[in-house]
Amino acid sequence: MREVVVTGGGTGIGLAIAKAFAELGDSVTVTGRREHVLKETGFPYVAFNAASPVAVNDALGRLPVKVDVLVNNAGGNTNLDRADSDDLMDVAESWWANLNANLLSAVLVTKALQRRISDGGRIISIGSIAARGTGSGSYGAAKAALEAWTADVAAELGPRGVTANVISPGLVVETEFFKGRLTDEGIKRRVEGTRNGRAGTPSDVAGTAVFLASPGARHVTGQVVHVNGGAYLGR
Repeated sequence: MREVVVTGGGTGIGLAIAKAFAELGDSVTVTGRREHVLKETGFPYVAFNAASPVAVNDALGRLPVKVDVLVNNAGGNTNLDRADSDDLMDVAESWWANLNANLLSAVLVTKALQRRISDGGRIISIGSIAARGTGSGSYGAAKAALEAWTADVAAELGPRGVTANVISPGLVVETEFFKGRLTDEGIKRRVEGTRNGRAGTPSDVAGTAVFLASPGARHVTGQVVHVNGGAYLGR
């Protein structure tokens, strides 16, 4: 039985990934900032802010002593909560917020658990189509940085048989990402950009995570796996 840790595992993609590993018989621990949400998952949980070095350090004693699969799912576009501003301090804070939420959270949790990750373990980080071609300002930039950092992790831990990869979803419905602001027209426009004519679901991403953690993916590392129905062609 593998020990799996999923950050941001309370809802949406993170919860779908947690359920997928649990269905395989793995022991799953979910993390997130909202304890009341984590309680509702039914999984063992540890509530903390993954972007805070103090909070991550304080949480270590409550996390598994051995980790076979780490899924860095915590994140989201923090600009959705901010009004556009020309004030440079506001601009800087908006960029820091997205970098903290989407890059630093993965860096801190991975570094904190690095010595606990078993030989042959898996590190899977959730990126975004925004890193390639669709932009989205500081959010896209943070997800692009996540890809670059993952390449370094793959090289550093590769001698131990540990793989590190990014799953890069396109539009995924049934999540809290858009915070209720995605319109039917917005969904239609994004779906029209796919090759298979549909939006993605959390289970699409979860299935890819299960594959990357499987023995069949032991030679797949340092890669970005695009799960977007062909809206972006990774070639």
